[in-house]
Amino acid sequence: MRAVVIACATLSAAALSGCDPMSTSGGPGPRMSAAGPERQCFDVRQVENFRAGAVGVLYLRVSRHKVYEVNTGGGCPDLDFANRMAITPDFTGAAGSRICTGDSARIIVPDSTLPPGPCRVMVERVLTDAEVAALNPRYRP
Repeated sequence: MRAVVIACATLSAAALSGCDPMSTSGGPGPRMSAAGPERQCFDVRQVENFRAGAVGVLYLRVSRHKVYEVNTGGGCPDLDFANRMAITPDFTGAAGSRICTGDSARIIVPDSTLPPGPCRVMVERVLTDAEVAALNPRYRP
């Protein structure tokens, strides 16, 4: 299993409000948007494992139950061989440690052959159980 190094910014309630589940009535419950599917969020401390997929794709295992697909744009060196990484939200100002689908984030691979520096990624979606099962075993976190 690969270790995930977690780097968190200062917690900010304002930044997290975009990820808090709320119903249209203002009470607890899933938030639905007329513009698209519900955004699904995770805390970076919940990331348990990761695997590089095809070029430009990274898969994150979050809390044993979900696998998130992340688009790296091919700009993250050495992810194929990384044993650890750090992931942080990419918000303006103090953000917190939650990342949602549609959000950008930064990944640092500390053991890279290149000087360590962040690469920007986009959290695309949560894979269904069937999609996770259908993944090539080399790509499955």
